[in-house]
Parts: sequence; structure tokens; C-alpha cells
Amino acid sequence: MNLKLTPPKEITFWIAVALGLLGLFSFLGVFTLLPIEAFWLLFIGFALLVVALFVKGL
Repeated sequence: MNLKLTPPKEITFWIAVALGLLGLFSFLGVFTLLPIEAFWLLFIGFALLVVALFVKGL
């Protein structure tokens, strides 16, 4: 099985990093007014990176 991984675009990478940081800060209690739980912010950021590895041009 030959998987071709492509690096994500820079904007996709930084969006995923921002989501991860928001999730971390939400978990630590820095941002308490976010309507979404910290776990889901981290999960969405990680999932975005994984999808960007498999989808060319994302």
C-alpha cells in the first residue's frame, strides 16, 4: 500500500495550531466563554491536520 502524503498549506497548518492553542487555553481556564469544550477544539485541530496530509491542496 502506497500512501502519498502531502504537506498542508501554511494557512491550514496555522488554523490547526490556533484551534489546538484555543483548546489548551480553554482547558486551562484562560478562555471560559467559548461555547465548545476544549477536547473538541483539540480534536478538530488534529483532524484538520490529518485530513490535510491526505488531501492534496488543502
